[in-house]
Amino acid sequence: MSTEPRARDDRSLILVPSSKGKFPLIEAITPLIITFDEVPNIARTLDKLAWARRIVVVDSGSTDGTLDVLARYPQVALFTRTFDNFADQCNFGLAQVKTEWALSLDADYEMSDSLVEELSSLRETEGVAGYRASFVYRVYGRPLRGTLYPPRIVLYRVKNARYGNVGHGHRVTVSGDVRALKGVIYHDDRKPLSRWFSSQHSYARLEADYLLEADSGVLSTSDRLRRMAWPAPFAVFLYVLMVKGCLLDGGAGWFYAMQRLQAECMIALELIDRRLRTLRGTRTAASGRTEEDYHAN
Repeated sequence: MSTEPRARDDRSLILVPSSKGKFPLIEAITPLIITFDEVPNIARTLDKLAWARRIVVVDSGSTDGTLDVLARYPQVALFTRTFDNFADQCNFGLAQVKTEWALSLDADYEMSDSLVEELSSLRETEGVAGYRASFVYRVYGRPLRGTLYPPRIVLYRVKNARYGNVGHGHRVTVSGDVRALKGVIYHDDRKPLSRWFSSQHSYARLEADYLLEADSGVLSTSDRLRRMAWPAPFAVFLYVLMVKGCLLDGGAGWFYAMQRLQAECMIALELIDRRLRTLRGTRTAASGRTEEDYHAN
């Protein structure tokens, strides 16, 4: 796996103390972004990071013009790494961060102005290892009343953090006190719908692996429902429309609800297919017949 770094020299990382003798926390933060063919999104993400002295981007071989967009931002330190999984990609990125703190952003995240202002006012607090942010889901710029997207840890001390894979995604584990930020992050993925469908095929397989292999004690209530397979798609669809209020968001709300329905259907089908295959194999072994015998009949 090769890397191709491009960054300004380390003088850009020199910090200037505030009048109170403490460094503003924002001066010790390096944003970290993972990219692959994100040209519909990445400029909106980077435009909100004008305050950053250095931005670490780990790209896994974009060919859609993403690299041309990245080249327009002088703070970007670009590294190329063949993608194997999200956790290893993020841990590789953390190794390239030179500041004490990292701000982990997906390529379709956009920081709100209030969050940027909040980061500017943060000061170093002993014992605090990270901060989590809440999200406002957008569909082509239109905010929804609610989302299934949970708050996540986005800002943390690099030395206290490590990523691990969970289902099709990844999760950072931070040792120490984690506090909540008031400002939100906008999640607005504008890649083509065909790309979304393609991603869901692989995501469904990984989610099925996780749901079938994980101990029930570590699964959340929603994941235990998903492991049952057939109830989850209907439950999620109604929950998004009624409880989260997306029914009142017009076409954008229905778009999101139908995406979640489709994603849950694919996971449910993957689970049911595996169980049926296992059942068929068990019956075949018990009868002493081969698969060819069944096809012959």
